[in-house]
Amino acid sequence: MNAVDAAAVAAFPEIEMLLVIRDGGWKFLPPEPGRDQLDGFRTWPHGWRDGIRIRSATDALGIRMTPDQEIVWERTGTLTDVIGELLVLPAPDEPNAPRLVLGLGPD
Repeated sequence: MNAVDAAAVAAFPEIEMLLVIRDGGWKFLPPEPGRDQLDGFRTWPHGWRDGIRIRSATDALGIRMTPDQEIVWERTGTLTDVIGELLVLPAPDEPNAPRLVLGLGPD
């Protein structure tokens, strides 16, 4: 963790989990004007994707989508809880990874 990251975590401890996933290969989209959220994603081989939407430290959403943009896993809760669940979610090619389609993801 560099000095800027350390200072940010000192001011807002809950963002430490964001640094963990960022360092694990997650990408974050630039904020859009008028939208109070942060969106991020991680891509897997064969087109699978995990995503996260953060509105606040207490309002976050995590999802996993198939290559066909079908949602097979979803969690809501605090930033810490959602990232914690994403960190233990099995890779898409593991036998115990979720595969039951729950709905369709965004276009």
